[in-house]
Amino acid sequence: MKFDTIVVATRNVHKVEEIRAMLAGLPVAVKDLREFPDCPEVEEDGETLEENALKKARVAFQCTGLPVIADDTGLEVYYLLGAPGVYSARYAGEDATYADNNRKLLKAMTQVPARRRQARFRCVVALVSRSGEQLFEGKVEGDILRETRGANGFGYDPVFRPDGFRESYAELAAELKNSVSHRARAIEAFLSFLKS
Repeated sequence: MKFDTIVVATRNVHKVEEIRAMLAGLPVAVKDLREFPDCPEVEEDGETLEENALKKARVAFQCTGLPVIADDTGLEVYYLLGAPGVYSARYAGEDATYADNNRKLLKAMTQVPARRRQARFRCVVALVSRSGEQLFEGKVEGDILRETRGANGFGYDPVFRPDGFRESYAELAAELKNSVSHRARAIEAFLSFLKS
């Protein structure tokens, strides 16, 4: 499957930078929704990451007419029965900042011992184009730290330590994080699909 242009269905600068870096080897123009101001904001009201990713991709495809990828990502903490999950971006409320969400999570995990702090990041990427719709998933297991660490990244990066690392996502260099993250794994699956 070949595209000249792919639209990343987000206006989140951090997410665009991450995905653009992951797609750097592709001979395509990578655009994002900041270049399409008439495209509407999409309410992420799906019950699953898959529903939200597809909804965003479908709306952006309808608006731009170009092949679109959209992702939805959730941090799933096993002790909290998978929360915040699909509500990760608004865990501490509709207008919550990254810091608000991290504070709420750390507070919920205050008394939880090290052996019960496991979590995973899960990312679902939806591709919508004239050829149809496709879903790709990436997961990374890890654990929740007791305090925020690091200044890189965004979202829950300062409180999540991926398995096999001593550092949080936010302490890793961007290039390293972009090569091992849940989003990287979902984008890898997407790239394999394009190449096949």
